[in-house]
Amino acid sequence: MNASLAVTENALQFRWLEAPLAAASREVVPGVIWLRMPLPFALDHINLWLLADGDGWTQVDCGYGDAATRGLWQQHFAGTLKGRPIRRVIATHYHPDHVGNAAWLAARSDCAVTMPQAEYLTAHAVSDERAGYGVAAISALFRAHGLAAEHVAALEARGNAYRRGVPELPLYFERLAAGDEIAIGPQRWRVIPGYGHSPEHASLYCAELGVLISGDMLLPRISTNVSVWPVEPDGDPLGRFLASLDRLAELPSGTLVLPSHGLPFVGVAARVEQLRAHHVSRLAELEAAASLPVTAADIVPVLFRRELDLQQRFFAMGEAIAHLNHLWHRGRVKRLVAADRAVRFVAA
Repeated sequence: MNASLAVTENALQFRWLEAPLAAASREVVPGVIWLRMPLPFALDHINLWLLADGDGWTQVDCGYGDAATRGLWQQHFAGTLKGRPIRRVIATHYHPDHVGNAAWLAARSDCAVTMPQAEYLTAHAVSDERAGYGVAAISALFRAHGLAAEHVAALEARGNAYRRGVPELPLYFERLAAGDEIAIGPQRWRVIPGYGHSPEHASLYCAELGVLISGDMLLPRISTNVSVWPVEPDGDPLGRFLASLDRLAELPSGTLVLPSHGLPFVGVAARVEQLRAHHVSRLAELEAAASLPVTAADIVPVLFRRELDLQQRFFAMGEAIAHLNHLWHRGRVKRLVAADRAVRFVAA
């Protein structure tokens, strides 16, 4: 669907109403190819971006590291890539749907994985269950914040889910840092850092093409997960996330946003404003819900008014703690820690 047939919805302009099929592709602007791969979750897909780079390609994000996704990659090697090699693999951040096949693609292509240092180190920490990222640490955090024993047991029984989506990680990498400019084909892409969703998320912006590869920092229809994890239990990732959105809002109004989930859209400032309003509303609801002391588990139904599966409950708890911590950091609630380390929040 070309730009002249674009559809506007909630102040966002969508140039395409459907994604390419899993084994197909679509060129969104010259030299930028849209691939879509499946995910084994309620959020059932990820968008990947293949960038023409001289006689080869740069691949941005890699998909979940399972047999189904690798089978689709084999089809793209035989078709979409037109016999040209992948010269560089970029991962925007460490999450399994983004880095799951990074080591495999890099080894197959004899190239390096390029990603932010904090994302690379966190990937290894999560995989190895180090530095507060292990199942035991997460269970202890969620238990302290009121998660029922049966849900804690289910998380523990699941074990290290990260390794299922990331069967291997690169043993070395090339670093992406805020403000770096990367030459990809005839264009230059600038790294815009994002915080809150992950430690050092890298979005990529090309002024010449008017394109932002936003990763998970800016999605058209769902709000990005922002969670507290045991490695930084008192942190304010939501505050960092909202500050990161301000940087994206400064981009030109005509910027085409290529998100990791959902459809490409135009309307970066409008989407930032929608997300800000969403969080302002949710924070007000949580503050009202904390008229008496509440745990994070108590307010999960305020944030998520639907039944949650195990994967969704895992992220919902992290997000509930993040919102309560944000209110606490701003003096809108008090944090109460009992002798048994149970944590509750009450309106200030």
